[in-house]
Amino acid sequence: MTTETKTSGTHAATTGTTGTDATGYAAEHTPRLAWTEHAPEVFKAMVRLDAAARQGLDPVLLELVKIRASQLNHCAYCLDMHTKDALAAGESVERIIQLSAWEESRHFYTPKELAAIELTEAVTVLTDGFVPDEVWEKAAKEFDERELAQLISAITVINAWNRFAVTSRLVPGHYTPGQFGGTAK
Repeated sequence: MTTETKTSGTHAATTGTTGTDATGYAAEHTPRLAWTEHAPEVFKAMVRLDAAARQGLDPVLLELVKIRASQLNHCAYCLDMHTKDALAAGESVERIIQLSAWEESRHFYTPKELAAIELTEAVTVLTDGFVPDEVWEKAAKEFDERELAQLISAITVINAWNRFAVTSRLVPGHYTPGQFGGTAK
């Protein structure tokens, strides 16, 4: 049996063939594909699209949107990244934790943040139908048309990132805030 030592976000682990590491945690899974290496032009285009979509949006609000979409899409890699970036941008642990239950924790968020979160859910979960008029109207009250266009762009981009990460099975736990030039300060 061969073992390899690696450092994750919370502990150093020695993994082997048993499925657990030396600390008793489950072993990390292996990514399916290093997609960025095999499709570098797509990756570069996504990075440019992400940068364009962020323009004019509040960095903390943007991280809340990215976290909520990533929760809905079960993207552990992006949750790791965007919770760390949100904390680095000044977001509180409490608001990040409450985000998965925002409807019952509305008092943690501003009306503008609630509109963005609700729009994020509607755009992310299109299998439920379409973006309801009432969701759109709430967002249109809180954001001017330019901001709304940027917000829709940011929601679309994080959903694309989630799909790349989930499909490729990227491994969470190794990201450091701002590593890829995101919104962390």
